Amino acid sequence: MKVRIAVLLACMAVSAQAGDIDRFFKDLLKGKRPAEQQQTMAPPPQPAPQPAPQPAAPPERPADQLLRALMSGNMSVEEERRIGEKIAGNFLGAVKLVPDANLQRYVNLVGRWVALQSDRPDLAWHFGVVDTDDINAFASPGGYIFLTKGLYRRLGNEAELAGVLGHEIGHVIRKHHIKVMQQSQFIALGASLLGRKMKDENQLIQNLIGNGAEIMSRGLDKESEFEADRVGMVLAARAGYDAFSLPKVLEDIGHVSDQDSRVALLFKTHPHPRDRFDRLAEAVGDRLDNLPEGKTLGQRFYVLR
Repeated sequence: MKVRIAVLLACMAVSAQAGDIDRFFKDLLKGKRPAEQQQTMAPPPQPAPQPAPQPAAPPERPADQLLRALMSGNMSVEEERRIGEKIAGNFLGAVKLVPDANLQRYVNLVGRWVALQSDRPDLAWHFGVVDTDDINAFASPGGYIFLTKGLYRRLGNEAELAGVLGHEIGHVIRKHHIKVMQQSQFIALGASLLGRKMKDENQLIQNLIGNGAEIMSRGLDKESEFEADRVGMVLAARAGYDAFSLPKVLEDIGHVSDQDSRVALLFKTHPHPRDRFDRLAEAVGDRLDNLPEGKTLGQRFYVLR
């Protein structure tokens, strides 16, 4: 009896297992999971919804980029250079360089040596002597510097040339002309130009600065000129030249008559040389008394024929 019961239970177990297996295969064919797996397995993670792609904003025009940089005061070296190059190009359209390659090479060698003593030695500095008898010198943003033939002829040695170029270098490294362009009247003009259809960035610069001769004749404030004098004196001294060469140039120009047409623009756009000399003397005091004597290098000064 016990044997028959055991055999019956075994057959029932086999039958149950066979039924389970059969249901398993049927569910598999229908794409269903086994009941236990359906209860215990977590559903697969669903991918997060992706935001709809936004259309790309149109790139800002180079002219507007340059204008915004100028208005914000956050201007790159390249943007400063492009403005200065345009001003210098316009200026040289009004007055030509002296056609003396040796002179231009010499002035560039001296100017670049003095510029290396500044806190912006990495600028691509350019120097030139322009063919006019006026007594003056000019600077443009980005490292473009010119002095006139009339001023060059009054110089007696290389140290005096270094002092004059150092003064103009001072305008560039202190960004005096950029600050003038950022004054209210230029910002108002700049804001009105944003978004306008202009041929290119050159047209924008042209609208902002006018012609090169105009912006260079506009002049800077007196404090900028006094600061550039101090910078020029320091840079010349650092370069190994006589630190007092620039004051000597100012003293010499101060002797030119106010009625002389060669200094008309200089005296209009700068404090009088006597005032500049006095301010330099006041600023320097006796600070340079113990400075080693610098060189004048008159023997290698290029004489303009």
